[in-house]
Amino acid sequence: MRRIRLIVSYDGTNYCGWQKQPNGITIEEVLNNTISKLTGEEIEIIGASRTDSGVHAYRNVAVFDTNARMAADKFAFAINQRLPDDIRIQYSDEVEAGWHPRKNDCIKTYTYRILNRKIDIPTERLYAHFCYFNLDVDKMREASGYFIGTHDFTSFCSQKSQASSPVRTIFSLEVLQDEDMITVVIRGDGFLYNMIRIIAGTLIKVGMGVYPPSHILEIMKAKNRKLAGQTMPAKGLTLVEIEYI
Repeated sequence: MRRIRLIVSYDGTNYCGWQKQPNGITIEEVLNNTISKLTGEEIEIIGASRTDSGVHAYRNVAVFDTNARMAADKFAFAINQRLPDDIRIQYSDEVEAGWHPRKNDCIKTYTYRILNRKIDIPTERLYAHFCYFNLDVDKMREASGYFIGTHDFTSFCSQKSQASSPVRTIFSLEVLQDEDMITVVIRGDGFLYNMIRIIAGTLIKVGMGVYPPSHILEIMKAKNRKLAGQTMPAKGLTLVEIEYI
């Protein structure tokens, strides 16, 4: 039995997230069915990041076990020939049998895109959150610094989270601006349920002037989800990369 690793990119618009579930089609389900037909085996793929419904990915990581004799690097091409256009395998290789994408230390990078202008742009409607109110990017950048480091992120976590601990480490958080597009780039050792989308919603409130950048500290210390910003729509969120240490 061999373990094959895949680098997976996808447009999450038409999917109910990564993880297989009864109420709609998912990335995991499509990959399981596609690879099972290719190898003639019952495949159960394991993903590194179980992204939510509507979230996109450039480089998610997944593995599956197979007895197929195909060269490891050829799996990407063979699987892509059978996938829908909104899912693509960027790379495939063979790893040790015990290598697990969720049990190895890693750094995850996500982006959240905010289109900040008076009128929406139709071509961005599936990949960025539209914000009509003028945002102060300098204040958002100042606020972003308070998130960096190891903290208890209870205030920035959905109540549905099943994590054993609310403590996470954020290595960097940047707020970039290119004309009307604001991009929040966040790198960390892992994220709680909806954590990035709540952080983005909180930064937007700072940008709107609802409260000052330093208020992030008070929200964090309170450990109260109700004090942070709203959970922003999934469409603005993209998993960019997973770097294994």
